[in-house]
Amino acid sequence: MLFNSTDFFAFFGVFLLAWYLVRGDLGARNWLIVFASYIFYAWWDYRFTALLLWSSVVDYAVAIGMGRVQSSSSSFEATPSVPHVDNNDGDRSEDDKSSLRLRRKLLLLVSLVSNLGVLFFFKYFDFFRESMRALLDQFGMQMNWTGLQFILPVGISFYTFQTISYTVDVYRGRVEATRNFGQFLAYVAFFPQLVAGPIERASHLLPQLARKLTITLPMVESGLWLFIWGLFKKVVLADSFGHLVDPVFSYVDPEATQTLIATVAFAFQIYCDFSGYTDMARGMARMLGFDLMLNFNLPYFAISVQDFWRRWHISLSTWLRDYLYVPLGGNRLGVGRTHLNLLVVMLLGGLWHGAAWNFVAWGLWQAVGLMANRLWAERTFARPVRLPGALNWLLTMLFVLYGWLLFRSTSAEQVLVLTASLAHWSPPIWAGAQFRELLFLAAPLVILQLFQWRTGDHEIVLRLPRWARGALQAVLIYVILLFWQREAAPFIYFQF
Repeated sequence: MLFNSTDFFAFFGVFLLAWYLVRGDLGARNWLIVFASYIFYAWWDYRFTALLLWSSVVDYAVAIGMGRVQSSSSSFEATPSVPHVDNNDGDRSEDDKSSLRLRRKLLLLVSLVSNLGVLFFFKYFDFFRESMRALLDQFGMQMNWTGLQFILPVGISFYTFQTISYTVDVYRGRVEATRNFGQFLAYVAFFPQLVAGPIERASHLLPQLARKLTITLPMVESGLWLFIWGLFKKVVLADSFGHLVDPVFSYVDPEATQTLIATVAFAFQIYCDFSGYTDMARGMARMLGFDLMLNFNLPYFAISVQDFWRRWHISLSTWLRDYLYVPLGGNRLGVGRTHLNLLVVMLLGGLWHGAAWNFVAWGLWQAVGLMANRLWAERTFARPVRLPGALNWLLTMLFVLYGWLLFRSTSAEQVLVLTASLAHWSPPIWAGAQFRELLFLAAPLVILQLFQWRTGDHEIVLRLPRWARGALQAVLIYVILLFWQREAAPFIYFQF
């Protein structure tokens, strides 16, 4: 079910009515979230609700098991030592402690194998099989393995990472295992952010599901604004930018101006599409009394590659940092190991986006940028030179834009063709109708974000007088209705 469809508006209307009837009953409201979320997910394909339930049941049980082991360990360590204990008793004590630690590690391994195994078979098995087949073909070897040809379950990468973060945090002792099954099911399946994030942490969302909710008028007003603005970004901006992007990425021999305009348009399209979804998710959650994390912080105002990743898809970048980069050693083991860790993390981050080599290439490109950024910042090979802020921004955006060309391309051949086309300029870029359309579409987003950037206030529109905000929202709704399509366009990140 898509946020930009009439089916969803009917679904959400019915849900809101039920929500305001049961919101005071903690148990009823969590089970309402679970029931509605499974209907929401089943609308796409009811069969894959079994995967969602499987991940939830396994990680709920694993966390409970780790909690019990931790309790046993704490009780064991709290027992006062008995004087004159012989060496055999001391050895037994150490054996018991080691056994408890091993049990916790095995339980965590069950969660990781279960979640990553499901993710691999549904998302990556055919990709690696086909890659292996192509490699063996180069050596004249035939491989007759049968592909699984699974349909990719929508949002599987998002909810898989969310449940993994929960079990890892329980293992690390950062959160306590919840014994409320309905509460945990609601945490995993919370429909506003189920299929495209943000990837929430248990330490942030679970306590909200366990407390009494207070829904205020400012929360409803800000949630409504976020939802309308996000819907505008998707229906009006992202889908329109797509009309500038898709034809060029289908051309056999595009010109430089076409490639450049299409690449810039795709940068706007993917941002408006993904951040539009996030805005709608955060807006709905806020109207229900919940707070979801900020997932985008003006990424195209970044002045370095590191800065870009602090601003773009924050829930994923912080997940990769906390659950992959830091456990690998982070930047604590020297320059060489730091760069290797960055390479591994960004390659896996690229592959997270999809089972295709263009995403691997994009991840490699980002890793190279981060490594170069770190080398420059640490003055490993350069004398201390401070570049002007505007030049830093320009170089960063050129790097990011070429990365989006890699991301959007569908083959290595297309990357080479598009890259080569940039060397063959014809008319000035500002002379074409596509450029004027690009400026026209980008204007509302750029104007608002300039104000947000200058003030540091992401919700500056909410500071307007109520009548002005109402008028602005009415205009946005009118434009949304003008651009509304009977067949709703899916969100780009649904495929991830």
